[in-house]
Amino acid sequence: MSQKATRSCRESTDPVDVRPIGTIDYLEAWDLQRRLATARADGEAPDTMLLLEHPSVYTAGKRTQPEDRPTDGTPVIDVDRGGRITWHGPGQLVGYPLVKLGDPIDVVQYVRRIEQALISVCDSFGLYAGRVEGRSGVWIPADDTRPERKIAAIGIRVQRGVTMHGFELNCDADLSAFDRIVPCGISDAGTTSLTQELGRTVTVEEALPLARDAVLAALDGDLPVTDDRWIPRPQPPEAAGVTFALHRS
Repeated sequence: MSQKATRSCRESTDPVDVRPIGTIDYLEAWDLQRRLATARADGEAPDTMLLLEHPSVYTAGKRTQPEDRPTDGTPVIDVDRGGRITWHGPGQLVGYPLVKLGDPIDVVQYVRRIEQALISVCDSFGLYAGRVEGRSGVWIPADDTRPERKIAAIGIRVQRGVTMHGFELNCDADLSAFDRIVPCGISDAGTTSLTQELGRTVTVEEALPLARDAVLAALDGDLPVTDDRWIPRPQPPEAAGVTFALHRS
């Protein structure tokens, strides 16, 4: 395990201000993110993490292709994160860490830490999950009847050294919303939820404290990134699913 894996990736050693804010409109939350991120970059606010749910909404990152979008005219919000199109809605825990990263900024390492945290959440429920080479997010391995399934997605933006956007974990969401798009531009895999995999209802309220604690631990290096959770597959995936955007200014 590298020394980097056990160090904080945050510039500050002050506690993160965690705000569970319930259900909030996507555009309202995006505006709140921008204000908090600007204040953090200006040194006027602490690192913050918003934990919430959104009403049903499709959002498209910078790499979204026309063929990824709904074909029935369903509205899509174009956003400034990396990655492609995804869905947010009830039953899905969304987390927006607004964190000033320490130098040197390592965006891939930051994404790996969020993945590690969400893998740890799945472990807490007795569900094995891992990473797929060339893709971000957290995945359930393929089995005899089902392909690899994404249970958590990550899409971020880093500007002035501060992270925006973040992760979503499917708890008891209605996954049929994903059928109208090509989620994250990936057509050779499925989506799933804690509820679907475990065969019992797992609510956002049940998963939230586990995700909160795991993400905070991962950011501060108390939950180190490990190399033992890559899901074996015979060949690289067809679509890479890059999910971050880095802006220096």
